[in-house]
Amino acid sequence: MTSGSKQKTLIIGAGPVGALAAIYAARRGDEVELYELRGDLRLPSTTPLNFTKSINLALSERGINSIRQAECPNLLKGILGETIPMRGRMIHGIDKNGILYEVSQNYDVLGKEIHAVDRAGLNKRLLDELEALSNVKLFFNHKLVGVNMNKNIAWFEKTESATSSNSQTKEEVEVAFDFMIGADGAHSAVRYHMMKFARVDYQQEYIDTLWCEFVIPPSSVGAEGDFKMSPNHLHIWPAGDFMFIAIPSLDRSFTCTLFLSATHFSTLESSPSKIIDFFGKYFPGVTPNLISPSSLQAQFQDNPHLPLVSIKCKPYHYRSCVIVGDAAHAMVPFYGQGMNAGLEDVRVLFEILGSHAASPTSPPDALLRALEDYTLHRAPDAHAINDLALQNYTEMRASVKSPVYLARKWIEEMASLWLPGLGWRTQYSRV
Repeated sequence: MTSGSKQKTLIIGAGPVGALAAIYAARRGDEVELYELRGDLRLPSTTPLNFTKSINLALSERGINSIRQAECPNLLKGILGETIPMRGRMIHGIDKNGILYEVSQNYDVLGKEIHAVDRAGLNKRLLDELEALSNVKLFFNHKLVGVNMNKNIAWFEKTESATSSNSQTKEEVEVAFDFMIGADGAHSAVRYHMMKFARVDYQQEYIDTLWCEFVIPPSSVGAEGDFKMSPNHLHIWPAGDFMFIAIPSLDRSFTCTLFLSATHFSTLESSPSKIIDFFGKYFPGVTPNLISPSSLQAQFQDNPHLPLVSIKCKPYHYRSCVIVGDAAHAMVPFYGQGMNAGLEDVRVLFEILGSHAASPTSPPDALLRALEDYTLHRAPDAHAINDLALQNYTEMRASVKSPVYLARKWIEEMASLWLPGLGWRTQYSRV
């Protein structure tokens, strides 16, 4: 135990999952220190790790409930006030007569919805909430470089900009802790160091799909601008083996993503002008209706083409260290549950800690037993959503246009609605 009667909890990673974990830890009375590799994530000058500036996320009930349970009265209200509800998918295509069409498919027969949320705005809300708590300290530009998980000591490389030049100075900082939570993403430093101590089963898979971000601007610049499509849908242009999607943003633009095989990307990269004809063939109506041809080509050339990784591991803990979110189970984005599952990790973790009364005054092995229980209960659920996310890519890029899929979806929804005694619920509503 570090000096003092309160437990000292280190959170590594200041993204949405790490920030929520810090709030939970602070609310139960821990002395919390949150460490982040990058600069303050609330500053526009801070570059995201994937080098993209505007990634929209889907916030579902799984994540909403986890934020609600943090017991911060105005936090959830403020977050939801900056989201756009999406009640279903909008499928785009072109018929045999060359007429563009769009067909709405509700997510849930009972009218449930998910919320489009800006990652930066969500992160800012959570960090602002943290900064107002007296038992929380935020440390940016601190890179975790080492951990002795047997002695509960961590080492960070602190980076500071020199005042008289553009150079940077680096200093090593040693920090003792009682409890460490790694929420530092798919390429987690905490997981890397934990694997030096624990026998961790680890599986990593890069799927044969890359992604590139695009933006559909509002109909015009300024206050008169409006959405070019329905803002209450996730828009999909399915093309069998690949797809293009669009999610609404508060500024009335759409953040879009092209999901495409590495082979197709290589072909288009060798001759970027082909991207216009490619979109015309597979994603009808996108250009020139929504994105001008010149902008489409420029965005394809300027924005990075990034991989998609799926990670599973077990256990999630060693002694007094635990990993959550993408550090424990990075998943492809096709169910929109990566962040939501990470936020739920936090809720489940602290519920289990509470049930074991794992605190500074509890028996020495209470924390270890709690973390063992967490791995036991959480790993199967996380592995399941990981697999479902991979399977949902086929549904989004192909099945949504299949008559067989649509018939099955209708039957499942009718059974859920009219025969509730059977306990039948659609897979989507369960996720």
